[in-house]
Amino acid sequence: MNERICPLNKGQIFVFYNHFILCGKGSRKKIKKRSKEGKKMTKNKIAALLLTGLLGMFAVGCGTEETSENATSQADTTQDMPTIGIIQLVEHPSLNTIYEGIIASLAEEGFVDGQTVTIDYQNAQNDPTNQQTICQKFVENDYDLIVAIATPAAQSAAGRTKDIPIVFSAVTDPIEAGLVADLNNPGGNVTGTSDAVSASAIMDLAREIQPDLKTIGALYNTGETNSMSVIRDLKAYAEENGIEVIEATVTNSSEVQQAVTSLMGRVDAVFSPIDNTVATAMPLVAKTAIDSGTPVYVGADSMVQDGGLATCGVNYTMLGDETGKIAARILNGENPADIPVVTMNDFAVYLNEDTAEALGIEIPQTVMDRATILTSQE
Repeated sequence: MNERICPLNKGQIFVFYNHFILCGKGSRKKIKKRSKEGKKMTKNKIAALLLTGLLGMFAVGCGTEETSENATSQADTTQDMPTIGIIQLVEHPSLNTIYEGIIASLAEEGFVDGQTVTIDYQNAQNDPTNQQTICQKFVENDYDLIVAIATPAAQSAAGRTKDIPIVFSAVTDPIEAGLVADLNNPGGNVTGTSDAVSASAIMDLAREIQPDLKTIGALYNTGETNSMSVIRDLKAYAEENGIEVIEATVTNSSEVQQAVTSLMGRVDAVFSPIDNTVATAMPLVAKTAIDSGTPVYVGADSMVQDGGLATCGVNYTMLGDETGKIAARILNGENPADIPVVTMNDFAVYLNEDTAEALGIEIPQTVMDRATILTSQE
């Protein structure tokens, strides 16, 4: 059987039936003579095919419209979801734990990323320029809420907007940081959770472990507001208890090793508050101190896990959970001005058993009985 396809112009119909190619206004070529019955059958077939084609076109049109409507509906749903911008100052275990706690808490409150809320997470890597750029992006995109983890990140966010609600976490002193005027009545677009630690409680712990402690090295970044307030408390405690404070300050992480080395042999122990700069270099600090036989007392459990000897501090999972709850309250319509800052009151003792062994320090049973035992990360 010979078959040929006629050229087809717009609006013309092409049907292959039996041994014929039937075209509209295009050329026709008869392949075999048709009988009258054959012609009648052909006409009926053409009519049937035309009807089928029209119905198909109608169905495709309806399907396209329905698909379009579904896509539009899905897009509208996505656009209707609130958007949260989360900025984390730097990568280290305490802040990572807070972030994870925030996400889990939001989900418990019904705000699940990609389902009922859109979350844009950004890590500034402890770079002030990055902090400003990230916060500016959040503001320009008119996000519904900004969550800032750590004091410098919160200050960057607060400096960019007075309209978008901001929830901070791990801010040691929100008033000194200029974020709120009153912990109980924030009064603006900013509220959150504080990880304020007690220098007195940590020093009491240090003296329980080292009863003869007479000198303490203070290792911290002078540019971190969260550290400055704790160091003031340390100095006040030291003065009341006849302890000498020797300071070793830094402005960035590259200076930490030299600073901690300068304290070795001059102090009975080192103290570092919840200082983000020191925390990122904590494994190095711990190694240097252990090699010199000097205990390091710190402000966060993650710093203990990174080699510090001990702390009396907050639980960062709980801190993240409280932060997420505040964020959910704001997403549900509450005003941040009316939500008090949450300060953690339940402190726990964290002790690094590996560090104690490396230092050759025997931990009193009174400390062991109430301590959460941590081991150094590999």
